[in-house]
Amino acid sequence: MFGAGGATVTISDLPNSAGRALADELGESVAFRSTDVTDEGQVTAAVDFAVRHGEGLDVCVNCAGINLGGRLLGPDGVPRSLDRFRSAIEVNLIGLVDVIRRSVAAMTANEPNEDGERGLIVNLASIAAFEGQAGQSAYTASKAGVGALTLQLARELAPVGIRVLAIAPGMMDTPMFEGIGEAERQALTDLHIFPRRLGRAAELAGLVRCLVETPMMNGAVIRIDAGARLR
Repeated sequence: MFGAGGATVTISDLPNSAGRALADELGESVAFRSTDVTDEGQVTAAVDFAVRHGEGLDVCVNCAGINLGGRLLGPDGVPRSLDRFRSAIEVNLIGLVDVIRRSVAAMTANEPNEDGERGLIVNLASIAAFEGQAGQSAYTASKAGVGALTLQLARELAPVGIRVLAIAPGMMDTPMFEGIGEAERQALTDLHIFPRRLGRAAELAGLVRCLVETPMMNGAVIRIDAGARLR
């Protein structure tokens, strides 16, 4: 969507992702940078690359995320390892904050527009942040953290003219759904009030574009979930 609109885009993702192929498909204005958001050096290099590629950085969309399910207590009554919980926090929350801090440092060099705006951060939370399901403590905690940071960061970054927003998707047709069985997939889709289908990437992109084009939007978490409520 950004590429089609004439923007210069950097996709940062793991080396085994589809990011490089997508960048090649979209043309010279879109570049790929192999990045693990849990590695501070790679995050720094990715943001520096994006700044060079785009001759500045105006918008950062944080989509990196993993969903490692698992109950805290095993069926034998023994507490589960903290490794999965820790990994989710490292990627979904700490990695996100690292990308933000590097991105806003780059955005402060931008010439402000007529409103004094220098940049926009859009973070992907989840409706799980508000309605965590059993066995989803790590994902719920990490996405709740993303949501809670939204207003705080909007206030913190207002003096330098950077807006901060979060999107909380419901059931979207993304790679995170690929490993889910058909019965579970249908059960989650059935939670939608209307329309009764999975959300589409283009719909998420359209919301991001709306946030870019609406300067009065700031400090909010916006749900895109067909009215679903997890249970």
